[in-house]
Amino acid sequence: QVQLVESGGGLVPSGGSLTLSCVASGSIFGMGWYRQAPGKQRELVASITRGGNTNYADSVKGRFTISRDNAKNMVFLQMNSLKPEDTSVYYCNAWPRIDPSLWGQGTQVTVSA
Repeated sequence: QVQLVESGGGLVPSGGSLTLSCVASGSIFGMGWYRQAPGKQRELVASITRGGNTNYADSVKGRFTISRDNAKNMVFLQMNSLKPEDTSVYYCNAWPRIDPSLWGQGTQVTVSA
């Protein structure tokens, strides 16, 4: 059973940067970063195929960069120019089909105004 562990969240001022990491205990093909703010539905932020093709939500294009290290079973999310509306718990999971068994604790990102 593959497990995912996210890390790298924190409290940053508006305009700041963070890099999130996700380590998988096994190999996963497509991967995505998702986020969920209080009272809102979980949304896909960015995705990456095993070959490195990426896609981004319109709200983060030009600010966030997803990348992966297949040898280490890791996926990263570099977040720049952070805005208060980016405040959420961030999770990694499979993409395009989410595997409910893979949801981890997530990592909290809080952006102060």
